[in-house]
Amino acid sequence: MNRLASSFSIVPGNWLGIVGGGQLGRMFCHAAQSLGYKVAVLDPAAPCPAGVAADLHIQAGYDDVGALDRLSALCQAVTTEFENVPAASLERLALNSRVCPAAEAVAIVQDRLSEKAFIQGLGVPVAPHAPVCSAADLAAVPNTLFPGILKVARMGYDGKGQARVATREEAAQAFAEFKNTDCVLEALMPLDFEISVVMARGLDGSCVAYAPALNEHRDGILAVSTVPQQTVETQQALYEQAFEAAMKIAQGLGYCGVLCVEFFVLQDGSLVVNEIAPRPHNSGHYTLNACVSSQFEQQARAMAGLPLGSTANLCSCVMLNILGDVWFDEAGMQREPDWAALLAVPNAKLHLYGKAEARRGRKMGHVNVLGGTLDQAREAAARVAHILGIRF
Repeated sequence: MNRLASSFSIVPGNWLGIVGGGQLGRMFCHAAQSLGYKVAVLDPAAPCPAGVAADLHIQAGYDDVGALDRLSALCQAVTTEFENVPAASLERLALNSRVCPAAEAVAIVQDRLSEKAFIQGLGVPVAPHAPVCSAADLAAVPNTLFPGILKVARMGYDGKGQARVATREEAAQAFAEFKNTDCVLEALMPLDFEISVVMARGLDGSCVAYAPALNEHRDGILAVSTVPQQTVETQQALYEQAFEAAMKIAQGLGYCGVLCVEFFVLQDGSLVVNEIAPRPHNSGHYTLNACVSSQFEQQARAMAGLPLGSTANLCSCVMLNILGDVWFDEAGMQREPDWAALLAVPNAKLHLYGKAEARRGRKMGHVNVLGGTLDQAREAAARVAHILGIRF
């Protein structure tokens, strides 16, 4: 059977591969292994969260040709944990393995400028913006983009590589601090709230989507995601519009796998796309406990060519991100969080990522707090947040 055929299913017992050894890879390993697959991880770090969970850890760089060939010789399908894997590496893997998502799709999302142009080309709204690749570009941007946010075009994440700028002068200073790398300047919008849609698209073009998560960010890092068991009736039309936009993006990319589309909901009720993540997403962690099939199981199903699972919510959920900050007291002394007190809260499901060193701002885990109603989930989440010392 041709390993590159797009239609065949990979039965459990075979190998699936993932490039990237962080916490997303770790949770993918657990999901794929629960379906009966063996998982190989390619990552240069040892130890790494996914590497210790995988059946095989290939310790090498993401552009190591020999390691890539070893991974693709073993695994009939390979996916990625993060979007900054070199597109050339994905192309190399695709010579002998099914790669989900494909290099062409990832390459678009790796660059904010190409990503925004692609989304606009589909007729999906994005924030007003302009490329800033030189001082001349910055001098030419319209005044309507101020105040705005200057973002590096590549390699930015969790608020890194971003600066709020009120004036052209502040933008010039930020551009210099970013070492004149290619950037995009986005106008600040009259934001009401932020949501994200995590969805999956199969090899056959079938699509499923999870209930949107209402997201709260602090210092550019996702802090809280809230998802009721049933969509509030007043939000139904808005969420259907978000689903349609996410589906259009996935279809336009010819995408296979799990995809997250982040949206700004403006004060007038309109939607604009913030960005795309070509992978499982932090805001989809609630699916691990609150849904029939998690986002990580969907990724394994999609790349293996299996039917996609149900995305139905079983309950309401509040997801709290756990950063390394909770390992430090007010005096800055390191201590262990009170896990026993946290786990004494009914319906609190703790997920720690196995990272050896806690650092401020580092994602160390998350807690899914479940409830029969959203109010019940929020009440319990407030107790968990108090135990951890997290603002909620």
